[in-house]
Amino acid sequence: MKITVDDNTGKRIDAFLTTQLPDLSRGRIQSLLKSGDILVNGAQQKAKYSVQAGDIITIEIPEPEPEEAQPEDIPLSVIYEDDDLIVINKDSGLVVHPAAGNQTGTLVNALLFHCKGKLADEGGAERPGIVHRLDKDTSGCMVVAKTNLAHVALVNQFKERETKKQYLAVVEGKPNKDEDSIYTNIGRHPVNRLKMAVVNPGSGKPAITDYQNLGHDEATNSSLIHCDLHTGRTHQIRVHMLHLGCPIIGDPIYAKIARQKAQPGRLMLHARRLSFNHPRTSERMTFRANIPAEFENWTSQFPLSESD
Repeated sequence: MKITVDDNTGKRIDAFLTTQLPDLSRGRIQSLLKSGDILVNGAQQKAKYSVQAGDIITIEIPEPEPEEAQPEDIPLSVIYEDDDLIVINKDSGLVVHPAAGNQTGTLVNALLFHCKGKLADEGGAERPGIVHRLDKDTSGCMVVAKTNLAHVALVNQFKERETKKQYLAVVEGKPNKDEDSIYTNIGRHPVNRLKMAVVNPGSGKPAITDYQNLGHDEATNSSLIHCDLHTGRTHQIRVHMLHLGCPIIGDPIYAKIARQKAQPGRLMLHARRLSFNHPRTSERMTFRANIPAEFENWTSQFPLSESD
């Protein structure tokens, strides 16, 4: 993976990389610098090195041996639960499953404790029961399978686009159109391989997002946006909003947070509603995740309808 430094001249490299690699802790980044797995212009540097415009940072994260996730008593906001599945309202800042730099303190660790180890084997040792995921800083509805039957059925529904996923976002500025459908291809950023980007036709994968602007707040130059996802590409809404010239407020990867008037202290993206067919009964089920308090400045001005 490569990152080219643009406008963070003078910032410590470990601090700079925490904004570019949100899934890695600062301590983990310092360890990778010390081991030589992070290089600057092909050379090893210490954590106190000040990045300069034009620096090319190369990151090679060693693949850890898969470890079986362990139960941890971490509070969960449970929306629904039965013998086949559990639907939770994931907190912003909570990583979904263990990975390099985050072996503990994840949603999977919390679920193993809450469900007393009863999660589908299909997800593997590190991600038992995981059917889909939300980014670390995104909050909202997630469904997790307790049985292998449920896991297979739910994964297939996501693959065949039989689920319905609706999000709320607060973005910088105001889209040119109050509502529209964005249809692009999304793939790896050509320069920064840690980012996703809208790419030329024939590259990446198709990504479709319908959006509606629910209202614009002049004081913070920001808008409350309702999104319907028809595909599930990595960072899809974040990339599509940036493509419109309206990056999501508080986005550590795709926005210049310090320049945004609104400063809620988190990524303003919330998976508000999720619909799917129950894997055992085939009943159509819809779940809503309570909207976080950080959205109140916008939701109080622009009340939501049942379809938002």
